[in-house]
Amino acid sequence: MWWVERPHVGRRPHLVLTRAEAVPVLHSVIAIPATRTIRGLRMEVPLGPEDGMPAECVLSCDHTTLVPKALFTDRICQLRGEQMHEVCRALALATGCS
Repeated sequence: MWWVERPHVGRRPHLVLTRAEAVPVLHSVIAIPATRTIRGLRMEVPLGPEDGMPAECVLSCDHTTLVPKALFTDRICQLRGEQMHEVCRALALATGCS
């Protein structure tokens, strides 16, 4: 999880999905934004202070996007394996992949 600082939008946490080996050669990476707007959707993955996040929030897999690397500022935390499995499950639902 990293802070992303977008001009005219502000600072928001994002989970980087792009594999580590590819990041150095890319201009942008695939990321999922976190939001404090929790709707209880199956495409959301809940996170909170116990996970290293500053507040209760969800990763909204319906909003997966490309983010320029230059906008990433500071690392927040690293998700555990079980959380990443939940992200993969939610991504499959969001994209219709099985």
